[in-house]
Amino acid sequence: MMRRRTGLWVLALMVPLAACKEDKEAAPPIRPVLSVKTEVRTTDTLGPFAGSIQPRYSTDFSFRLFGRMVARLVNIGSIVKQGDEIAALDPAVQSILVRNAEAAVAGAEAQLANTQAEESRQRPLVERNITPQAQFDLIVQNRETAAANLTRAKASLRRAQDALSFTQLRADFAGVVTGVYIDAGRVVNAGQRIVTIARPDVREAVIAVPNALADTLAAGDPFDIVVDLDQTVNMKATAVRGVDPTADPITRTRIVFLTLTDPPPPFRLGITISVTMTKPVPPRVDLPATALFEQNGKPQVWIVDPTSKTVSPREVTVEARDDGMVTVTAGIKAGERVVTVGVHSLTPGQTVKIADAAGQRGSAK
Repeated sequence: MMRRRTGLWVLALMVPLAACKEDKEAAPPIRPVLSVKTEVRTTDTLGPFAGSIQPRYSTDFSFRLFGRMVARLVNIGSIVKQGDEIAALDPAVQSILVRNAEAAVAGAEAQLANTQAEESRQRPLVERNITPQAQFDLIVQNRETAAANLTRAKASLRRAQDALSFTQLRADFAGVVTGVYIDAGRVVNAGQRIVTIARPDVREAVIAVPNALADTLAAGDPFDIVVDLDQTVNMKATAVRGVDPTADPITRTRIVFLTLTDPPPPFRLGITISVTMTKPVPPRVDLPATALFEQNGKPQVWIVDPTSKTVSPREVTVEARDDGMVTVTAGIKAGERVVTVGVHSLTPGQTVKIADAAGQRGSAK
């Protein structure tokens, strides 16, 4: 009898303990999660892309002759006017050729004068049949030959004078020197680049963009340009003037040329810039990739109810995934709170304690 009573007392004590355990398991735990309040984006900003202000027109200047360069009168940044001398070759050889050509012209002029005088003396005699006609024809031929020799000598003189002028390299237009490549004292070949001069009046922005993006650019795309040294100085590009058809083999980027209309003074040649492009896109929401989970092969997210602080799954449409982010185009409204971390440990209707992306804990709003 004593053993039977002891068993009944033990059983009586275990019943309420079991009931307490079942009540405790039935209550779902409140899980802390990270979440964000969604914002619907209707524009897509690409960039910033690094670039610089470059001249649309620039020219490499070189000598037309072989020779030793004795002077270079400009440096990088020098401002030149049309006709200003840039560099010079040793003119000794060309000066000798000019003097020889001048002597040849003087000799040809003297020969022509003698033949003309001889023709003038013999003409009355041939008219009176004193000088044979054949002899007079030879005198006329000599005069015509002397005239041709004078023409050839003058042409040689002009060629020698041009060669002498080619020993001086002059600017064909007003501009700024953007590159120098040869120093005085070196022997240069004809056509070898000496300096580069750019026209500062026509400037454009030059940037490098990914190869895939370059194919989608259009002439009317809006580009916002900001000077790196002064973020308050900005302007918009007028149009896309051109896109390099080939990509850089190392960076896989392509060069884009943007037209500028009346750029402000801070947009000087060579200054670095940052360029962004804003394009309208269908409404979409950007979320961290950790906010997604799959159920029955379909992507879903947890939506936090602002009143009950509970979560419920919702199917969404994902358009793109890139660099740890996903773009959702359907299934989420603006202002809804989405769980971003802890999605795999939640159940429908579970109460959560949330913290936003900045780590500030609080209730769902």
